[in-house]
Amino acid sequence: MPIPFPNSGLYAITGENHTTAAALALAVRAAIRGGARVIQYRAKTARDRLTEVHLLQDECHAGRVPLIINDDLDLALAIGADGIHLGRDDCAVDEARERLGAAAIIGVSCYDSVERAVEAEGLGANYVAFGRFFRSKTKPGAPCAALETLSEARTRLHVPIVAIGGITPQNGRTLIAAGADLLAVIDGVFGQRDPEAAARELQMLFPD
Repeated sequence: MPIPFPNSGLYAITGENHTTAAALALAVRAAIRGGARVIQYRAKTARDRLTEVHLLQDECHAGRVPLIINDDLDLALAIGADGIHLGRDDCAVDEARERLGAAAIIGVSCYDSVERAVEAEGLGANYVAFGRFFRSKTKPGAPCAALETLSEARTRLHVPIVAIGGITPQNGRTLIAAGADLLAVIDGVFGQRDPEAAARELQMLFPD
């Protein structure tokens, strides 16, 4: 049974800066110790994905944190992941639901479109994500989303709302105040020398 998706907190997304699967697993363990409520495995370069996700799944389940796979439905199926995150060019929500099962977590990138989010929720998505909101090292050329998008989404959606893009402890509160339930962070956790401390500082932005 997949671990449930949380209603709020830090959503940590892995980066490309760990050279071995073991190093990545240790960084994920540290982020979970620091309070990360969700881990997403995101790998855009050639690497041993199956080995990495097996190690990450062990770390996540030991910490009772769901592991979400970015984009790769076959990989999510191969390990029985807790869920998948879908972008604009990935499979449809209903296809992912059919293949992963009723209990799987399905998240959808909605960029700056509340209408896309409403549609995704109607198709059965468990959460939606908006962004980027600030300058991002991971996607420097991505279009910006507006704070007003979060505010409108808050009035129209019933699933958790994730904000992503250049988020730091200094600007994260603005997004939470605008309507974000979770903050998705890549470099701000896994690009730091101490992922545990970085995760803890971000998780502290959320009320208990």
